[in-house]
Parts: sequence; structure tokens; C-alpha cells
Amino acid sequence: MNSPSPRPGVSPWWRIASVVLMIALLLAWATSASMFEQLKSQISHLQSRLDQTSQVRFVSVLQDSQGQPAMLITHDPQQGVLLVQRLNEVREGREDSMQVWAIAGDAAPRSLGVVESKYQTFQMPVASDALEGATEIGVSAENKGGVPTGNGPSLPWLFKGWWIKKSV
Repeated sequence: MNSPSPRPGVSPWWRIASVVLMIALLLAWATSASMFEQLKSQISHLQSRLDQTSQVRFVSVLQDSQGQPAMLITHDPQQGVLLVQRLNEVREGREDSMQVWAIAGDAAPRSLGVVESKYQTFQMPVASDALEGATEIGVSAENKGGVPTGNGPSLPWLFKGWWIKKSV
């Protein structure tokens, strides 16, 4: 009888190589899955930080009567504050207060509050609707504590500037 000739055997090196490649593929898959999870975590973290970042939408550089910059005012609607930075050395007297006003065309100016801080940079709480329709921001010098509610500012304006919508 003729017996079939034995088939040549597969080299053990091929088996070892295939096992090594399979392990390498598993490690690559595990690494990519881990990196994907880390990326998702980083994106989530950055999105939460972005939500906490001030979103300034309006800005005004108030100028004095000589046209020199006196104050920089921005509005942060998320925190409901005006961010005020003094750009000159003008300060209130002992019996005076500086009061910030929203000016909307020919309508009566609306008080946004009294500057109570002596610091160079500070925040003033303000309702977003108080700025509705405003085209300019002005600062007047008033008696200590500001003008009573319903009264207008003492003119002329100490500082005044356009209220500009910032492109985001």
C-alpha cells in the first residue's frame, strides 16, 4: 500500500511569531482604549473649565474730558458683574462717589451702581437687563453714596465711552 507522504511540519517559529503578534495586537487595543478614555476625560475637563471662564460680550473704554482713557469696563453675564479697571489716577474725594450709568440714546440714564472700591481693578454686581439697549457707559461724580433712586446723574460726565459688543 501506498501511504501518503507526510506533510511537511510547520516551523515552531511561525507559531511563536503568531502568538507574539496576537499579544502585540491585544496590547495595542488595550492602549488605544485607554488613550480614548483619557481623551474623553480631558475633553470633559476642558469643557467644564471653558464653562467657568468669563464670557465677556461687551466692552467700553471710558475717556475723560481730554479724551484720555480713564476706565475699562467689561460685562460678564455669567457672573452678573461689571469688571472695572481704572486706567488713570482719578479717585473720589471724601464726600464724593463715582456712579456708573447705562446710557441708551435719549432715554434717561440708568444707574448701574456706585463705585465703592478703591482698588485699581474690581467687580460691580449688575443685572443684565440694566444694560439692555445701552449704547454708552458714563461715570458721574455724585455726593457720597450716589444719587437717590429715580434721580439722574450730575452732569457733565466725569468719564464716558461707547458700549461695544465684542465679537466672540
